[in-house]
Order: sequence, then structure tokens, then C-alpha cells
Amino acid sequence: MKLIHTIAELRAELEGQGGRAFVPTMGNLHEGHLALVRQARAATAGPVIASIFVNRLQFLPHEDFDRYPRTLENDCRLLESAGCDLVFAPDERELYPEPQAYKLQPPAELADILEGHFRPGFFTGVCTVVYKLFNIVQPQIAIFGKKDYQQLMVLRRMVAQMALPIDVRGGETCRSAEGLALSSRNGYLSEAEKLEALRLSATLKGLIAGWQAGRRDVAQLEAEAMQALRAQGWLPDYVVLRRQRDLGTPEEGAPLVALAAAKLGATRLIDNLEL
Repeated sequence: MKLIHTIAELRAELEGQGGRAFVPTMGNLHEGHLALVRQARAATAGPVIASIFVNRLQFLPHEDFDRYPRTLENDCRLLESAGCDLVFAPDERELYPEPQAYKLQPPAELADILEGHFRPGFFTGVCTVVYKLFNIVQPQIAIFGKKDYQQLMVLRRMVAQMALPIDVRGGETCRSAEGLALSSRNGYLSEAEKLEALRLSATLKGLIAGWQAGRRDVAQLEAEAMQALRAQGWLPDYVVLRRQRDLGTPEEGAPLVALAAAKLGATRLIDNLEL
């Protein structure tokens, strides 16, 4: 496996190689990331590339950009064990040699709801850096985790609308033995908070159970779920039930997904469950 820091070196290394599979990450890797790399390895006989870049454009001023864990050496060991061929780890000056004035703006109906409502500009930052990475790596396959459900949807639409020749695939959410969705931010949690964090997926299961039991007042179901989290000291941003295809209002017969974002102590967690 090779570690590469510049665009020119990466392009030279990849010249003439087809079947590229790409897994973009912000580093501080866990088993969920490695599962995506193994999925990429199984999908192609060509090179598997992972990027590690903490993207300032998708962080709000009050968020954790400066303290987001940077663990490049350990990340590289893990990536090599998962079958990665190339790690692209540019610094900010390499990826943004001048202020990024050109940005990719996703449609408001998808990008300004849920995560986009509580993190304004987040999906603009995500689309801009991913589009730039796609131009650098030029993959045929790109794999993103389903834990970031709305992000996966936004990026799939970006690829379709921009006519990029890339097959965007989702990887299933990896969970601990207890059921906690794996996240780089779980490292911020105390041991007691890790146990309490299981309540988020349990709340989503309860929301789904209400719908499956025939309750169709979705607003009431969501309000009850939010209140149940607040009663245990959480600060929820949203707990919702939506259509899988467009995150619109649930309807009979349509595949649905329950999504949540909530702060536990100082740590904001997200999760989702498909019906």
C-alpha cells in the first residue's frame, strides 16, 4: 500500500489503471470504514483508493473541526489490512491551494432539511469536496456508508445530475455488539454515555413499531420519540419517519426510513433504520 499526499503523485500512480474503487473518509477510522474498503476490494480487480481529509468546508464555526481526531498512522495500518492499495491524504494547501470560491450547491428540498437544516451549508461542503475528489481520483465505483443516509442520497443525486460515470454504492451501517452505530465521534463518549447512546437506535425502533402497529399520526409519533429522548437528558435535533426515496412524508406501501440526530452530553450522534 502507498501513502500519497499530492494530486500530481496520485494521478501519476493511477495513470492507465481502470476499475478504480474509491472510499472517501475523514480518517480516525473504525470497522465501519474498513467494511466499506472491503466492499470496494470485492467490487473490483482494479486499485482501491481511500482518501483521508478533514474537510473544513462542511464544519460550522462552532463544530469540532480543530479537535476532530487525526490518526493517520493507525488509519494506514487499518486500511492496508482491509485491502486498500492507495491512501490519498492531502493537506489543506494541496486540496484548497486558494480559497474555494467555486462550490457545488445541492437542491434545497433535499439538502436544507434534517441535517442540512441543523447544519447550514453542510451538504454544500460535502458536495464540493467529494466532487473535487472525484475529479482527482476518477473512480468507476465510490462507496459511502448508509449511516450518513441523507449524505448518500445527496451524493447519488449529484452524480446523476452532473452525469458523472461513477457507480455510487451504499455500505450497511456497522454496529457494536450492543447495537451502537459505529462513528468516529463515539470516541468523545464516556463509558456511561456509550451505554446511554444505545437509546438512540432503540428510539428509532420504537418509532418504526408505532407505524407498524397502525399509527398514522406521524407528527405525534415523532413528538413522542423526541420527548422520550429529552426525558433522559438528550438534546434531539430531529427524530423522523420518512420515505426512503426522497425523505418525503411517509405513505402507505412506500419503503420508509427512521432517522435521528441528537446530542448526548457534548457529542452529537446520528443514526437511521430502514424498515
